[in-house]
Amino acid sequence: MTISMFMCRLRQPLINVPCSGKKLNVRQIQKEKVVLVMGATGTGKSRLSIDLANCFPSEIINSDKIQVYEGLDIVTNKISKEEQRGVPHHLLGTQNPETEFTANDFCDMSSQTIESITNREQLPIIVGGSNSYIEALIDDDDYKFRSRYDFCCLWVDVSMPVLHSYVSERVDQMFRSGMVDELRPFYSPDRDYSKGVRKAIGVPEFDEYFRREAFGDEEVKEKLLGEAISEVKLNTRKLAMKQLGKIHRLRNVKRWEIHRLDATPVFRKRGEEANEAWRKLVAEPSAMIVARFLYNNSNTANVVSGFRVPTSETVMAAATC
Repeated sequence: MTISMFMCRLRQPLINVPCSGKKLNVRQIQKEKVVLVMGATGTGKSRLSIDLANCFPSEIINSDKIQVYEGLDIVTNKISKEEQRGVPHHLLGTQNPETEFTANDFCDMSSQTIESITNREQLPIIVGGSNSYIEALIDDDDYKFRSRYDFCCLWVDVSMPVLHSYVSERVDQMFRSGMVDELRPFYSPDRDYSKGVRKAIGVPEFDEYFRREAFGDEEVKEKLLGEAISEVKLNTRKLAMKQLGKIHRLRNVKRWEIHRLDATPVFRKRGEEANEAWRKLVAEPSAMIVARFLYNNSNTANVVSGFRVPTSETVMAAATC
């Protein structure tokens, strides 16, 4: 269901600021609302952001430092146009893959985008696994973000053993979907994998395979291919653990209020059972949290009444980042 755009304009006022022992009647200062969707790679962040955007009038800002680049849609698991379901997306596949998109670049561009979205009376939803970019935006040195915005953090969590199994399956699916052919144009004989989209997991791992592809026999190529795929799986699992560690730091050290949604049971199911588990364990609880955040009201059952997750999607297909 769609909530009135007007309700997304609710803000938290700050009035009667004391100064030199006197109370000043200042013009009401208001804060806009921003939602963050966090989690390790493969947990379903993109799916949840779309579910929320179909419940609240929203636009989505990508905060994945690799998905921001053009190209490598399979390797970087960009959400497809079909999966976006008409929801506007920003900073997704927009940057030159040969240049370096820094945390400062993200802060500048996302700040402008947030302001543009709120001016359209829409809710900005920032989604992605690059927690260092999100941290740089929220905890900027001059306190600019927090002075203008209230934010709500949702964390889609999946137990590591379950997630590791899913990640391995996902890499196999990427291979079947044409990952090798997509990677081939990005092979660099100079092996400069320190900037741009070539930092993506998958590009450096296939360097040796492409380097020797034209000279080795079929047995050698098959061996190198298997080693490259195994390395992609290993490095993706390492990335997931690193991302999880950063979320724990933000929650336990920096004391961010982060709402955890345990999606582990979803990944243990298939088909319609998985969809139903996602709705009950992730989508509906998230919508309730966001509704309370937006409307400052504990009675939010009517907001998510009739909330539905499309049955044609499965977790294996839709957990795209």
